[in-house]
Amino acid sequence: MPDHLPRRQVLRTAGALGLGAAAAGALTSTADATSSPGTRTGSATGTPDRLTGMRGHHGKLEITKAEFGTTPDGQRVDVYTFTNGRVTISMLTWGATIQRVETPDRRGRTTNISLGFDNLPDYANLSPYFGATIGRYGNRIAKGRFTLDGTTYQIPVNNGENALHGGTLGFDKKVWKAKVVQSDKAVGVAFTYVSPDGEMGFPGELTSTVTYTLDTRDNLRIDYHATVAGKPTIVNLTNHVYFNLLGEGNGTIYDHVLELNAPKYTPVDATLIPTGEIAPVAGTPFDFSRPTAIGKRLRGDHQQLIFGRGYDHNFVLGGEPDEDGLRLAGRFWEPEHGRTIEVLTDQPGVQFYSGNFLDGTFLGIGNKAYRQGDAFAFETQHFPDSPNHANFPSTVLRPGETYKSTTIYSFGTK
Repeated sequence: MPDHLPRRQVLRTAGALGLGAAAAGALTSTADATSSPGTRTGSATGTPDRLTGMRGHHGKLEITKAEFGTTPDGQRVDVYTFTNGRVTISMLTWGATIQRVETPDRRGRTTNISLGFDNLPDYANLSPYFGATIGRYGNRIAKGRFTLDGTTYQIPVNNGENALHGGTLGFDKKVWKAKVVQSDKAVGVAFTYVSPDGEMGFPGELTSTVTYTLDTRDNLRIDYHATVAGKPTIVNLTNHVYFNLLGEGNGTIYDHVLELNAPKYTPVDATLIPTGEIAPVAGTPFDFSRPTAIGKRLRGDHQQLIFGRGYDHNFVLGGEPDEDGLRLAGRFWEPEHGRTIEVLTDQPGVQFYSGNFLDGTFLGIGNKAYRQGDAFAFETQHFPDSPNHANFPSTVLRPGETYKSTTIYSFGTK
């Protein structure tokens, strides 16, 4: 393993894109939960409850809660909407999902820049992980198999011959418990899910809490925390929000400019499983060390672009972390309206995905079809298929250890 790669933050304590058949069942009721006046179409099941309000940098830090829908087995799904008076985030208890991200452009015009749906059945039946918290294992595991301490485990395959994002019923298809968190500088929600031993073939009972907070300076912070009981397991948690800085459904992201802090990447085979090589980006279409339009080299004849139908690759982050253990992963800028996103993380890698498999077969929040290249995902993570590559950073979590990770999406304009 290259010496610049930070190892997993495991602290010793006191002791893209198939859905499985089980996820395709229609949900029995649907509701669009109104988060704030004028921000959404459709009808709500009730008036949102204002949970808190505080004075912030741009305005009041506020959060509301409303019913979004009900699963076939009777579980209520809520939408929490929190704002600092400038940026507004809406999140569902279904999959601990980011449903909306509303930010202003350089002229102060606010729009939703994340892809999603306004109803629960579409999330269950159609969604390619829009905004979802991913687990137990983000990204792909070859043939769904890995060996840990001499025992081989099988995860249901759902992406060709491979397992993707935790198998057919990953964390993105679970209803999480939610708790409001707040301070004088930030507001958000802590989501918790307990995955039993053997769920989707993974060993050990894993308790995960993922806390999303928006602060007064337009930073959306994601703090991941997990412990396992009974048996060791593998963990690779991330979020799969899709962004289009023009506004969701408003065209492609090919003119978005990306600067990526990654001197290397992990090439893949035809099934998008890493070969095990950690290759330099220099001289390839994967070199974003200088700000470059995403679409500039996207249609080149490089074999890796052909395999992925564009960018769908893990990048190995470079540079030294700051005093908080974070380092820059990448910057995005949309020149027409000026919106920017800067991403900081303590993870060793990031999956950059250019929306290659969006095919226009469903409509999103704005009643617009999402087509190829209409959004990007930027998933901070450990590497894909790490359990099957000894030279990749370990994703093993053992009883008595704590998995901790932080990623920050910082929104702005220029």
